[in-house]
Amino acid sequence: MSACDTCVIRNRAICAALNKDEIAVLSTIGRRRVLVPGESLIWEGEDSVLVANVIEGVLKLSTGTEDGREQIVGVVYPSDFIGRPFGATTSHGVTALTDAKVCVFSRRDFDAFAREHPALEHKLLQRTLGELDRTRRWMLLLGRKSAGERVASFLVEMSERLANGRCDTIDGHLEMRFTLPFSRQQIADVLGLTIETVSRQFTRLKNERIIDLPSRREVIIVDIPGLEAEAG
Repeated sequence: MSACDTCVIRNRAICAALNKDEIAVLSTIGRRRVLVPGESLIWEGEDSVLVANVIEGVLKLSTGTEDGREQIVGVVYPSDFIGRPFGATTSHGVTALTDAKVCVFSRRDFDAFAREHPALEHKLLQRTLGELDRTRRWMLLLGRKSAGERVASFLVEMSERLANGRCDTIDGHLEMRFTLPFSRQQIADVLGLTIETVSRQFTRLKNERIIDLPSRREVIIVDIPGLEAEAG
């Protein structure tokens, strides 16, 4: 595995809790893996055999419904931790939405290492509580917000989390540019809306000059405060 000292997410991932010697030990049980869009890393309902740090790319967490449809229940980004340490089975599948690079560990080896390093266990607890907070916010979004607020909230989160997003100063104000890893249908599935509703909301935001859409996947947030206001 490449030296952890050069890892681009080292200071943001759970291993930020470890010193140099501890990182060196952790690196002996990890390996890098490259994923292409559509390639799965973890399968729903299977034994929890591995965990991983996301280094590059975006992956989806999904589960199957009784009628055979896929429901996206979460998204992970660079520096996020995936998998279920100290667990028996996984409750959702993990699949790459974009080209991705992950640092993979055997769950059994990782569990043993974590038990010997309380700082890492503490970092895992912090991440778990943070994920719980995001889940509660998502419940609010799906249960109480209008279609327009849902789409705006989704774009705000994308602008904050996507690694390839960047701010440019245009005519004295900031604009955020990023590429969505989702199709319109996937956005609809995530937000509990129809694809027609999602498309209408994107068109409305563009017509109101809050966002621009140079292509099907590219988004430019022209009015950042305006989008935040739309998100409620």
